[in-house]
Amino acid sequence: MNNIPSVDLADFLSDDPDRKQKFVNEIGSAYEEIGFVSLKNHFLEDDLVDNLYKEVKSFFALPTEVKESYEIDGLGGQRGYISFGKEHAKGRKKGDLKEFWHFGQEADEDANLVEDYPENVQVKELDNFNSTGMQAYKMLEKTGIYVLRALALYIGLEETYFDHWARNGNSILRPIHYPPITQEPDGAVRAGAHGDINLITLLMGASTGGLQVLRKDGKWIDAIPEEDELVINVGDMLERHTNNKLRSTIHRVINPPKEEWGNPRYSIPFFMHPRSEMKLDCLDECVSPENPKQYEDITAGEFLHQRLVEIGLIKK
Repeated sequence: MNNIPSVDLADFLSDDPDRKQKFVNEIGSAYEEIGFVSLKNHFLEDDLVDNLYKEVKSFFALPTEVKESYEIDGLGGQRGYISFGKEHAKGRKKGDLKEFWHFGQEADEDANLVEDYPENVQVKELDNFNSTGMQAYKMLEKTGIYVLRALALYIGLEETYFDHWARNGNSILRPIHYPPITQEPDGAVRAGAHGDINLITLLMGASTGGLQVLRKDGKWIDAIPEEDELVINVGDMLERHTNNKLRSTIHRVINPPKEEWGNPRYSIPFFMHPRSEMKLDCLDECVSPENPKQYEDITAGEFLHQRLVEIGLIKK
């Protein structure tokens, strides 16, 4: 396997039970084997993608002092702007060569949440930045819920098992700007080797190159989707919940060859988090004498807090 498998969401959404089961089998086995797929026929229209990239590039082109005015203390980086080099991979001290923005959940009025999410930070300089970001947020959330439905069936759960937890969950949309590299990075990379914290991650922009996935045999392979495909991977929460049945694979964004240092890179991952009270206890369907329970019981909110400390976005 020298690239990640490609799957078609249209199979799962079809009225043909065989096509639906084909998708369930393909994505489930891919997540057991390598933890990544590329997905076609998702809910993001091309025009929305183009508009979002336009707004994102306009934001990161703003003067540094304007961007930094949207960096809000006390939120642990959960909303607004996070400046260059502030985040690092778990276990690393070198900050990643990136700056980014966080859009968060705007919950339904009847969501009955046990926590209050921080409000999104509004960018005054760009009229359509926030509205475009949240349109994309909702379409990625919708796509993610269907992926989780397929995984529920693969595990042996009721199809809508994840719906309540993922809809109105504490998900994050993160437009990232990797600026041109102007000097020798001294060991820093655009994104250090890491696993994601959440249930699943849906990534726009991987087709620009740089994303690599660590195969089971220890070899790094390039993840190269088609232009219109999302890259979707398992996060640590889902790996934990499925007692390692589904794999949260280590991945990274490498620096380009030196002759391409002058090119910026943009990518837009959607980190799909559940409600904070969701229990991540190992599912009974994934525990057996051959695969005994691997993890202590924990909630999603507790696990998220631990990891945000580990990657440097909040202090202990």
